[in-house]
Formats: sequence, structure tokens, C-alpha cells
Amino acid sequence: MKHVGCAAIAVLACSVMTVNAADNPDASFYKKAAEGGMAEVQLGTLAQNKSPTASVKAFGGMMVMDHTAANDKLKTIAANKGVKLPTSPSVAQMATKAKLEVVSGTAFDKSYIKGMVEDHQEDIKEFQNEATAGQDPDAKAYAAATLPTLQTHLKKIREIAAAQGLDVK
Repeated sequence: MKHVGCAAIAVLACSVMTVNAADNPDASFYKKAAEGGMAEVQLGTLAQNKSPTASVKAFGGMMVMDHTAANDKLKTIAANKGVKLPTSPSVAQMATKAKLEVVSGTAFDKSYIKGMVEDHQEDIKEFQNEATAGQDPDAKAYAAATLPTLQTHLKKIREIAAAQGLDVK
């Protein structure tokens, strides 16, 4: 009888965990943050390998380092909550990578820089929204903790754009 009770509690706990993960009010944030983080790492690696410009290569390295760390934190939080994260960037993000893979030189830099400005502007909006209006306290804390890094990235890529004479908003 004692073992049956323990087994029933374990099944119930697993069921509650699955329900909570499926019903997580911030599941969309988790998904988008994971996809975006993976995309930033992949594109950062591409920039390190393809850019002819030292500052763009260095920025790519910063993307790999910072977003890998953020991705690892997100995976830990999600795992503790039973939230299943995607294992690859979104289809649109993979298409962006494919487009960047076929350009080189200054055309690569221009496209990468403009994309990074746009991506980070959008990410900052999403992370600010999550940090202030999210319902999941762990997602809110993650967003708030990650936001300063995203803001630093946007500032840095805008400086690189200005140094290359690119007009970005």
C-alpha cells in the first residue's frame, strides 16, 4: 500500500509538471528566446568566419559567447519547469543564415550588421515586455537579467554600423 501511494504521487507530480509546462503562460517567450539565442550563435560564428572586418568578427565572437551563456541559462530554467525548448532556430532565422552564407565581403558585413540591429531592437522589446508583463517569475527574471547584455549588443553593433557608414535606425 505504501508503494502504491508513492507511485501515485510520482505519477501525479509528473502529470502536474507536464500540465504546467504545457500551460506555461510565457511558453511563447521561452520558445522565441531559445530560437533567437541559437540563431545569434550561428550567425555570430558565420560572422567570425566570413567577415573581412575585425570589428564585425569580434562582434560575432561576442554573440557566440554571450548568447551561448544565455542559452545555457534558459535551458536550465526550462528544464526545471518541464518546458520543452526548440532545438533549432525558426525557419525565418535559418533562411537569414542561408542568405548570409552566399554573400561575402562588404555585402556580408552590411547585411549582417543591419540584421543584428533589427534583431536586437526586436529582442529588446520582447525582453522588456517579458520583464515587466510576464507571468512566469523565472522567465521575468531571465528577461530582466539578459536585457542589459542585449542593450550592450545593440549599442556595439550601432557603433560598428556608424564606423562603416551604414545608416541604421
